[in-house]
Amino acid sequence: MTMTQPADQQFFARLAELNDKFAARMPSTFGRLAQLSQELAPAGAPGFDPAGPAGELQAMLHTLAGSAATFGFRGLGHHARLLEQRLRVLRAFDAVAAGEWQAWRAELDDYIAAALRDPKALT
Repeated sequence: MTMTQPADQQFFARLAELNDKFAARMPSTFGRLAQLSQELAPAGAPGFDPAGPAGELQAMLHTLAGSAATFGFRGLGHHARLLEQRLRVLRAFDAVAAGEWQAWRAELDDYIAAALRDPKALT
C-alpha cells in the first residue's frame, strides 16, 4: 500500500459526493432554464433586456457546460456550450428574426426535456 492511496480514496469520495450534489440540483437548474426561456423576448422586441433573462440564460448555460463536463455529463455540457454560443451570437444583434429566436428556444426546450429524462443520455 502506498501513501497516496488514502488521498486518492478521499479525492474520489469527494468527487463522487460533488457529482451526486450536481445531479441532485439538475431538476431545479433545468426548471430555472425553462422559466427563463419563457421570459425571453427577442432582441429588439419591446421589453428586451440583454442583461435580463437572456443574460442569465447565457451565464447559466456557460456554468452548466463547464460543470457538466467536470462531473461526467459530457454530452449535457457539450450541448449547453452549443446553446450558449448560439445565444451569444443572437444577442450580438440589435434585431433577430422571430424564427431564429423560436428555433433557438425550441432547441433549448428540447435540451431541457431530454436532460430531465436522462442527462447522461445526451450526446
